[in-house]
Amino acid sequence: MMIAVSRRLFVAGAGAVSASGAIARLPGGAPAAAPVPSNPVVRQRADAQVFRHDDGYYYMTGSVPEYDRIVLRRSRTLAGLTTALERVLWRHLASGPMSGFLWAPELHLIDGKWIVYFAAGPSGGGEDVFRIRTYALVADGADPMTARWSVLGQLKTPWDSFNLDSTSFVHRGTRYLCWAQREPGIETNSNLYLAPLATPLTLAKPPIRLAVPTLDWEIQGYKVAEAPSLLTRNGRLFITYSASATDARYCLGMLSARADADIMTVGSWTKSPLPVFVSSTVTNVYGPGHNSFTVDEQGRDVLVYHGRDYAAIKGDPLFDPNRHTRMQRFYYKPDGTPDFGIPVGNGPLPDRFAAVGSDAGFLRHDGDRVSVGQGDITSSQFRQVPGIAGRGSVSLVPIDAPDRYLVAQGDGRIALAAKNGGRGFAEQASFIARPGLTDPRGITFVAAGRPGMAMRRGDGGLMLGTTATPAERASATFLVR
Repeated sequence: MMIAVSRRLFVAGAGAVSASGAIARLPGGAPAAAPVPSNPVVRQRADAQVFRHDDGYYYMTGSVPEYDRIVLRRSRTLAGLTTALERVLWRHLASGPMSGFLWAPELHLIDGKWIVYFAAGPSGGGEDVFRIRTYALVADGADPMTARWSVLGQLKTPWDSFNLDSTSFVHRGTRYLCWAQREPGIETNSNLYLAPLATPLTLAKPPIRLAVPTLDWEIQGYKVAEAPSLLTRNGRLFITYSASATDARYCLGMLSARADADIMTVGSWTKSPLPVFVSSTVTNVYGPGHNSFTVDEQGRDVLVYHGRDYAAIKGDPLFDPNRHTRMQRFYYKPDGTPDFGIPVGNGPLPDRFAAVGSDAGFLRHDGDRVSVGQGDITSSQFRQVPGIAGRGSVSLVPIDAPDRYLVAQGDGRIALAAKNGGRGFAEQASFIARPGLTDPRGITFVAAGRPGMAMRRGDGGLMLGTTATPAERASATFLVR
């Protein structure tokens, strides 16, 4: 029986300023050792897989623009992946079926051995370079960064056809492989398949066909379902996958099944009728896809994916090098399904601020009006950036209106306003982040220019006010989500 940890399976289990300008923080605004990642986290690394291993390191691999080598980096923090030393594990061969493009590597620990799944094709040009098949490398030691890597062999599937994007996970004691392949007789570029594994490269049973791209958003440019990634949460399994051409139309779909279901029965899985993550003209992230899941240093859920900063591409999008590795936290709907929101754009990862001791909801904005309430994720995501007024302060910027700041107006009301160069504006838009007044895990924002006043929830919205009474202190405390 194959055991050990799946690397794409995720089971959950303000102080210094970083070089990127992001504020290192724990929930509650207390100084933290780990800086906040800033997007793009790693430039020109597509198909990114990031996971936190039990040795305390984050490991990352992905496709390089040249498609000629397999790389790996690691860091104690997510933000540290930006500058972490990258090691080349293996390069394509001089000739033969693995002499051309190398695609989408994934690192897994199976039966105590480090394995890298990857796809490769032959060199020589023409259509033959896309004669892609899946292979595996194996390490000869316990440390994947220092071990020697060699080819283990080729994945054996029922058809000798285009296949790639293999991921592996363990569910209820059985190790599975999920991958994308073109099946003879089905006129698509790739479908998704699932099967238990006998060895890292052989299936224990015939696969089931999990998904065929048929919906409008799955067949833009090409008929594609690829890059599966498993998330286990709330008594369910979720498999996200990428669909359509690899330009701005690329997007994420999702399959779901109950955790106690027979996952080798096709009827156990339900496909989302709409994509769950798409390009955003608001934040200027295009073609988000080929994702993986991890957790941050505080154990919060993180979506890892690649995306470009522009929509227009000259030539084949696969040869545009600027698919950057990006990250953001994600959340859950009332029914327990993931809600990824929109790509958050460039800059430090944003936060959501929840009311303490209340079901009132999150700090959010509607246009320039700011309140605490229920609604979509996007309008409740704010970046903590170094405060305009300096002195260790922070400013809060919404991800969907990056030219605007949260400001304390002259009458004490909190609203959004465009930045101007005046000293008065700098004071109005700057706050001192302190541990929560009624919950030290939370955060309280004290006005930088008015030390006795803090941002508080009020009946008519958000306001500056005193914190003399227990009720006032509670209304000035938020939990960072």
